Amino acid sequence: MINSIVQPPIAAKLPRELKIHNDVRIDDYFWLNQRENQEVLDYLNAENDYFEQMTSHTKDFENHLFEEMKSRIKEDDQSVPYKYNGYWYIVRYEKGKDYPIYTRKKETLEAEEELLFDCNIMAQGHDYFRLVGLSVSPDNTMISFGVDTTGRRNYKIQVKDLKKGKLLADVIENTTGSATWANDNKTLFYTQKNKQTLRSNKIYKHKLGNLQSEDTLIFNETDETFGVTVYKTKSRKYLVIACYSTLTNEYHILNANTPNDDFKVFQERVRALEYSISHYEDQFYIVTNANDAFNFKLMKTHENQTEISNWVEVIAHRENVLLEDIDIFKDFLVVSERANGLNKIRIKRWDNTDDYYLPFDNETYTAYTSTNVDFDTEILRYGYNALTTPASTIDFNMVTKTKTIKKEQEVLGGKFNKNNYESERIWATSDDGTKIPMSLVYKKGLKKDGTNPVLQYAYGSYGSTIDPYFSTIRLSLLDRGFIYAIAHVRGGEYLGRQWYENGKLLHKKNTFSDFINCSKFLITEKYTSSKHLYAMGGSAGGLLMGVIINNAPKLYNGVIAAVPFVDVVTTMLDDTIPLTTGEYDEWGNPNDESYYNYIKDYSPYDNVLSQDYPNLLVTAGLHDSQVQYWEPAKWVAKLREMKTDSNKLFLKTNMKAGHGGASGRFEALREDAQEYAFLLDLENINS
Repeated sequence: MINSIVQPPIAAKLPRELKIHNDVRIDDYFWLNQRENQEVLDYLNAENDYFEQMTSHTKDFENHLFEEMKSRIKEDDQSVPYKYNGYWYIVRYEKGKDYPIYTRKKETLEAEEELLFDCNIMAQGHDYFRLVGLSVSPDNTMISFGVDTTGRRNYKIQVKDLKKGKLLADVIENTTGSATWANDNKTLFYTQKNKQTLRSNKIYKHKLGNLQSEDTLIFNETDETFGVTVYKTKSRKYLVIACYSTLTNEYHILNANTPNDDFKVFQERVRALEYSISHYEDQFYIVTNANDAFNFKLMKTHENQTEISNWVEVIAHRENVLLEDIDIFKDFLVVSERANGLNKIRIKRWDNTDDYYLPFDNETYTAYTSTNVDFDTEILRYGYNALTTPASTIDFNMVTKTKTIKKEQEVLGGKFNKNNYESERIWATSDDGTKIPMSLVYKKGLKKDGTNPVLQYAYGSYGSTIDPYFSTIRLSLLDRGFIYAIAHVRGGEYLGRQWYENGKLLHKKNTFSDFINCSKFLITEKYTSSKHLYAMGGSAGGLLMGVIINNAPKLYNGVIAAVPFVDVVTTMLDDTIPLTTGEYDEWGNPNDESYYNYIKDYSPYDNVLSQDYPNLLVTAGLHDSQVQYWEPAKWVAKLREMKTDSNKLFLKTNMKAGHGGASGRFEALREDAQEYAFLLDLENINS
């Protein structure tokens, strides 16, 4: 039984007047943004304690769910090896260990294993650990890498001597974690972050053996709406500095053999001109939206004449096909496309003697090109999975058109049979008549009688598409009668670039109405009812959750909002917060009154009402660099004050991690088990 005597924490109200455009907002909980204030930490801990007490009756079931989820995962697992510059690289896991082990073998898979990193050893003594940006020098003797031990995505770069097996003295702080080698094996280029905003804004050149203070500043991005990164082309000929914002790109290139020369601009930035570059022989291939190609097209230009006036069309723009990416091989061009929401992989010989698509046979799958670092090969590696089909890594011979399944995800426990599940794609209608696709998966034998519990998920921002994908974790819901539904709302790019454009800036409200209308459709078609409908979203998807419970609270029995971006106006007016300035092209800049009024009209925190709300589980990360912990904390405090129901309202803050939650693969499962226990408890399912 729930302990009904336990009282929720009540945050102190300290009114703060926020005024702009002759409009005044009163924020009673603004004080919660003081990360170092002990009263703030006490409040977060009190909310955590309240959550633990109020869910104590589900703890045994939660542990059962965790063990169930864990039991499906192959603990002693390893990646499919890939070959790069004479070595096979492998990532493996050992039984009972939370973190990956990185190894390599010279020339043949029968060679002796060389240990690069054991993250289980490196993670000792840290509540959070993440290793990123592994980059091997061209002569294979050195490897650079980045480490984050707080979850704030602020990495320290170090270099390991692979011949001696020892770390060099070189330490580079406050970076993105990745670094790129020049071809001299002693020069590294890396990206540094602004300490306050965490914007990636400077590129430095580092010589092995030097102190960080001796590094040379190569590029400084002064436009606060842009970030920068640096990498090497697959051809290994060019170093590339990429400058990016939501709407605009600019690249600078340098021959990797001459790292002391100056980078030259590829094509200077023009607002709303997006492009990306790939090098092949003496040409650059460019995926771009130039000349109103909103779904993008492919162009090329000579490496010595890179300005847009020299670009020549290779694949024309198509109204109904989104060109997402390309992979370049010695004899083949591989094009990743999306048509009617579905992934397509096109393979084309450079000499035009062959041009075909890989065959895929349903409407609820995900296919993507995988690790293809080898240039001179006829093998394309790609990944495939579907809502009912575990993930496979496949090597496809582009000459013989035969495929080899290199690895199929194992679902342990002996209970999984993909033939026991069904998936389908259905279409709801939004307020403006637009058809909104949804991908559904459930156990066979579904009866549309309105009694099925449904978990409806969406993201819907930044053009990020949630494709239908297989999940071993999700089986714990499906096997207990849940339907899982992915709503492909506007704001993603599921139906092409225009799908994204129609769900951002002054069209953002389409994202919210799409989701609500998908919910209504599921109820009308008797997949479920409002007593059994649940919604979930994280980050910008958490914003979506905040809006739908303000606008249509009676549609849902429960909602999970993970690290939700809910205080949109205040955050977007504070350019000291990480990521804010780079977000103006997504949400609009509220320093402009028209955007201010539009954002204020939907911002969840600003629109909490005195009304009944669904049962709510809200999560946060104290060290989150993307959605600051105080957004969900303030939102929950205001909801506690305003809501008129006796439904559950929980705030669970991870005091040791950031945006992505726990870092260990099994610790992360505990968070999934916690969320599922919350949902299943609302359905009175406890076994």
